[in-house]
Amino acid sequence: MSTIQWFPGHMAKAIRQMEENIHLVDIVFELVDARIPAASRNPEVTRIAKNKPHLIILTKKDLADPQQTAAWLAYYREQHQPAIAIDSRANVTPKQITKIAASILADKLAAEKAKGLKERPMRAMTVGVPNVGKSTLLNHLVQRKAAQVGDTPGVTKGQQWLRSSKHLELLDTPGILWPKFKDQETAQKLALTGAIKEKLYAKDDVALFALNFFRQYHADALIDRYHLVTSDLELSDVDLLLKITEKVGMRDDYERASERLILDARRKKLGGFTLDRAPRATDDHE
Repeated sequence: MSTIQWFPGHMAKAIRQMEENIHLVDIVFELVDARIPAASRNPEVTRIAKNKPHLIILTKKDLADPQQTAAWLAYYREQHQPAIAIDSRANVTPKQITKIAASILADKLAAEKAKGLKERPMRAMTVGVPNVGKSTLLNHLVQRKAAQVGDTPGVTKGQQWLRSSKHLELLDTPGILWPKFKDQETAQKLALTGAIKEKLYAKDDVALFALNFFRQYHADALIDRYHLVTSDLELSDVDLLLKITEKVGMRDDYERASERLILDARRKKLGGFTLDRAPRATDDHE
């Protein structure tokens, strides 16, 4: 299996800028992909923002397994970690985020008011891995196309201030990965959900990873989508990929079939899924 690794120069620069600007904000909005709530949490963000109030925003909840999303939110509540799952384009989203940020910062804002300081907007830094849906959310929060949107990682290249309302200002940052993935499973999850540029991973490796997951948790979706029979699921991952390649009319072009499988997963053709299973209430989770 090939190793996935990616840390271009603009990401190193973005991390430096985060470190330089973290003192300017009241709160950090960390966007994570609801399909991979653990794998898409950047340890560099945790390190840089450790002393700031923190809101975890699970994006793309419409693509995730709703039961797992609910379990993750329950886990965060138990950990006293503010979190919300959103559809970035929903009309209620800007008010939801502003309201929860105000509740997190209530004591700080009340203390400033008690000192006679002029009322001011809350200032939030928005951070997340590439292609987590940050630009889509920001454009909705500011009610205009202020941030570039793309379906490939790395569209936002610099930091910029955006005004959401008189109550909230946002410091946008580019999507950043970290210097070294702790394991290749994390890398495979990021690749499958679109956080890593396609040229940096082997499609068949990621497709085999996806097959292993779907046969374990969503076997019926595989059977229905690719016209399989139950006994096909007893094949090895490699043989199952070859079977699917044949079923979708690609003969022995398993590379093309791998790309098809990855895109089917991303486009919800295999249903909503969550690769990171929520910790049980009593679990410790890093």
